[in-house]
Amino acid sequence: MSTASSDLILERMMALHPKLIDFTLDRVQTLLAALGNPQDALPPVIHIAGTNGKGSTLAMIRAGIEAAGRSAHAFTSPHLVRFHERIRLAGTTISEGDLTDLLDTCYDVNNGTAITYFEITTCAALLAFARTVADYTLLEVGLGGRLDSTNVVAQPKLTIITPISIDHVQFLGETLTSIATEKAGILKRGVPCVVGPQPDEAMDVIEAQAARIGAPLIAHGQHWHVTVERDRLIYQDETGLVDLPLPNLPGAHQVQNAGSAIAALRYLELNEMACEAAVTQAYWPARMQRLRSGTLTDLAPLAELWLDGGHNAAAGEALAAHLATLPPRPTHLICGMLNTKDVTGYLEPLARQAQSLTGVSIPGETNTLNAQETADAARLVGMQATIADSVATALTAITAKDSCARVLICGSLYLAGSVLRDNQ
Repeated sequence: MSTASSDLILERMMALHPKLIDFTLDRVQTLLAALGNPQDALPPVIHIAGTNGKGSTLAMIRAGIEAAGRSAHAFTSPHLVRFHERIRLAGTTISEGDLTDLLDTCYDVNNGTAITYFEITTCAALLAFARTVADYTLLEVGLGGRLDSTNVVAQPKLTIITPISIDHVQFLGETLTSIATEKAGILKRGVPCVVGPQPDEAMDVIEAQAARIGAPLIAHGQHWHVTVERDRLIYQDETGLVDLPLPNLPGAHQVQNAGSAIAALRYLELNEMACEAAVTQAYWPARMQRLRSGTLTDLAPLAELWLDGGHNAAAGEALAAHLATLPPRPTHLICGMLNTKDVTGYLEPLARQAQSLTGVSIPGETNTLNAQETADAARLVGMQATIADSVATALTAITAKDSCARVLICGSLYLAGSVLRDNQ
């Protein structure tokens, strides 16, 4: 079968989308019941929510599980290049044939009922996981937590909440308290929750919800600590200390994500080899990813090219902090963002590290900011800014002036996906 087979079914699924997005689990639970409730037949589930770091933490846990000789299903979103990336069956990206069969089944059983794209594809993933043997199931929340389509497992093995910050305010609310309330909705009675570093307002909400329903917390700063000492990652909890290499995923923020992953692996009673693999073998593209080959590097062979899909203020802070640790080099941004994001909040910390920004529109995205709007936002935070009609055009213009520039393509996972598709 060709990839077009699954693409055509996914396109048909888009037509089932409700006219208004109302967050509810009713549609998912109805379809899952018609499918035989596969969510009740999954390998032990690790459910991960948070604003930033969900995907990186999941990737580290998966690397650790696999290094320990175990297998894990994984459901992540969004995809970057192909939908298949969202569903990994026992460590392997789902095949086109399996994906097409699953999507067909869910589409037919749904029988034309209104349902969102994410809801029906989540059901497809859960059905796939129930049909395939594995030791664990890793579920990444898509948006929020309480009413997210993944929040249908009654008794997961473990939950995780990575750092919470302001994002998706149109759906989750405009305060940390309201956003944390949604994230804490994944807590379950009697199920431990690993909690990454949190602002006080968010931690207060998580602790209150945990106490209310009886969910034990394994919290950063209370039950586990992670630090960097002499270029080593030092993790410590009640059972002892682990001395590990620094994470292979770039950025100081990955140390905290590694701490959450290690806390999870130790709760699962996996060995120190698993913890080391978590920090040395994880792979998570478009998170401060260095581009070393492809058509873009051919355009600018002397430039240092980076790609990142972060898109909120906390991601901007993390990126700026990482750029500050790199060897001095003129740094230029090529940025495209969605019109639902806090563009100024994202760009403000980056203005301290970048000499210029070139605004681009995100190809194929109806909700993209146009290039001029992004450039205007950059000027508001004190950056020199211009526009280009594509990433390649922007890169050519930047490197025509400085062939050895550092160029960071950033602002959206959708832009990152477009770059990875084109950079073959």
